[in-house]
Amino acid sequence: MPVSAEAAAPAAGEDALAALTALVRDDLEACNRLIVERMQSQVALIPQLAAHIVAAGGKRLRPLLTLAAARMAGYRGTRHVALAACVEFIHTATLLHDDVVDESALRRGQASANALFGNKPSVLVGDFLFARAFQLMVTDGSLEVLRILSEASATISEGEVLQLVIQNDTSSTEAQYLAVIEGKTAALFAAATEVGAVVADCGAEAQAALRAYGHNLGVAFQLVDDALDYSAEQERLGKTVGDDFREGKITLPVLLAFARGTEEERGFWRRTVEQREQSDEDLSMAIALMQKHRAFADTLGRARDYGAKALAALDRFDDGAEKRALADIVEFCISRAR
Repeated sequence: MPVSAEAAAPAAGEDALAALTALVRDDLEACNRLIVERMQSQVALIPQLAAHIVAAGGKRLRPLLTLAAARMAGYRGTRHVALAACVEFIHTATLLHDDVVDESALRRGQASANALFGNKPSVLVGDFLFARAFQLMVTDGSLEVLRILSEASATISEGEVLQLVIQNDTSSTEAQYLAVIEGKTAALFAAATEVGAVVADCGAEAQAALRAYGHNLGVAFQLVDDALDYSAEQERLGKTVGDDFREGKITLPVLLAFARGTEEERGFWRRTVEQREQSDEDLSMAIALMQKHRAFADTLGRARDYGAKALAALDRFDDGAEKRALADIVEFCISRAR
């Protein structure tokens, strides 16, 4: 069922993100200080390149989820701060690697690290940030935390590799696509919220609920991202509109338009996505076909279904500021498509 305006709570969009940020401001500032501290290295290029992407305007959504989830689950210590930094390092490392793989020129509206510094430094600094993340995990000392975050790191890599496997293949299935986004995006969302439950020691049921919340939020987030690639302004998206199309990525809007299209329209998708034979007008045609077959609307409808599941996972927790903020973030993730 779709997420209703009532279910999403009063705050929406950027207001919800601002409210969540304000709620955990002290913890987030401590997390940011730790990120800056752990980015340092005697090799000057490492902090220089890392600082470029870390300071590029990211919303810190994943570490915010860790901080708020831990507080909602009743934790009042400081372990969650380092784990939030760990989550952000994993995320940032994957961004550096992704931009190299995708040959992206923009990241969050600015020149990507690989465009400025080159592919080799970007990959290696990504490796450095992964290593920093694992150092933070070891310092925390919890084998359960280590299990959750190391499994998420492996799953992210599997999702990215699977995306390469099905790239340019219009015979790919929705199940394969879902496996990609569950791996490359939802896995870290799920881990970010689940470790909040672990540090709070709030029991297996609460841990499973927070994992379910993060997983479903992550799937909804990526569904919206994949729709935005064809429907957002470049300034709002923070990357070049149509990048997925030019790279031949198989996303749900493509799969829906292909499945519902005529044979002539399927020929268009085979030429542009499989064979990568594209003209300047082809992106506009792709968008028109998606609109014709309701690919955008149905992709966003799926995102709302996953958003409803994320909201339902919060039901077992007592009402409070953190719970309301996490509920509002569901609408924030979905409302980006408006």
